[in-house]
Amino acid sequence: MNNPFSVDNYVHGYLDRRMKFLIEEWNLARRGDLGDFPTRIAALDREMDEIKAYEDSAGIRIAQLEERLRQAGGGKK
Repeated sequence: MNNPFSVDNYVHGYLDRRMKFLIEEWNLARRGDLGDFPTRIAALDREMDEIKAYEDSAGIRIAQLEERLRQAGGGKK
């Protein structure tokens, strides 16, 4: 027998009324939010590759500048 005043009905009704706020409050994702997830991940991978390349070139440049400083007598290495 389905009692309209049961705890289950109350909880289900509460969740139905509050679901939008619960999703926002708990920062949950819905299926629609995840539809382009693979595309977003691929874009992040490309950006990370660019950052890694910049990091590598900056490291080389810093090593060159440190060597020039050392040769000029300003470094203690």
